[in-house]
Amino acid sequence: MPELPEVETVKRGLAPSMEGRIVSRLELRRADLRFPFPHGFTDRVAGRTIISLSRRAKYLLIDLDDGISIVSHLGMSGSYRVEQGEQADLPGQFHMERSRNVAHDHVIFHLTDENGGAVRVIYNDPRRFGSMDMVERRHMDSYPAFKGLGPEPVGNALSADYLARRFQGKAQPLKTTLLDQKVIAGLGNIYVCEALWRAHLSPTTPSGALVTPAGAATEALNRLTDAIRTVIIEAIAAGGSSLRDHIQADGSLGYFQHSFNVYDREGEPCRTPGCAGTVERMTQAGRSTFYCATCQTG
Repeated sequence: MPELPEVETVKRGLAPSMEGRIVSRLELRRADLRFPFPHGFTDRVAGRTIISLSRRAKYLLIDLDDGISIVSHLGMSGSYRVEQGEQADLPGQFHMERSRNVAHDHVIFHLTDENGGAVRVIYNDPRRFGSMDMVERRHMDSYPAFKGLGPEPVGNALSADYLARRFQGKAQPLKTTLLDQKVIAGLGNIYVCEALWRAHLSPTTPSGALVTPAGAATEALNRLTDAIRTVIIEAIAAGGSSLRDHIQADGSLGYFQHSFNVYDREGEPCRTPGCAGTVERMTQAGRSTFYCATCQTG
């Protein structure tokens, strides 16, 4: 499933082709994806201008000029591509081929600009685990997928003091706590593994151990907070991890996956300078955790 940096990459890639354009027609080629499309979807979107693209956690938001936002989740295999005129090429070097089968093109945004220029933005999803819904922006915080979400991992609201309040008294392992979207929104398995490695913290350490008896953040929690922010910022800058079917909106791949230090590197040497350990894998809450038992001892 694409993680936050992948969705941010898609958002930035689609913005030049979508922002400021009018939806002349929304074409639905089936009645549903993972869930049914909202009632009256095509009629409510037709004629509206896309004022901006934004993101919340792992959801892409297509903001319309009437105060409505389309909430799009890519699921396991969803992707967008842009076609203009007769050009339908997908430039870039592909690490893993994404679907080009038009049978999996389920949603097409037919867009025009003020000069009559036409663009098609196509959502393709072989597994159909993605979704699209609509919500009034003034009610965004109460939307079921966003209600109770924690702060974004790169926002100013994420701080060691905030995490100290959320971690205090918790016996739950760090890895499990960090995957809780009510603690940090959009932080997924890959980047939790990477952040814990950078902070030299064991994924099994009780979360409350990073908080002093007085409720303050320890030095280890400060390290972890910085590591979370850094790993997400670097992944966004590199274009996301591009695992499985994910590609950027222009067809090219991001390559942050080549910079992974522990994720999916079981049995390989640890990259911490001076560490003689080996990356190991274990299962926590049904998810694979990659870590170095030699240097992640905090």
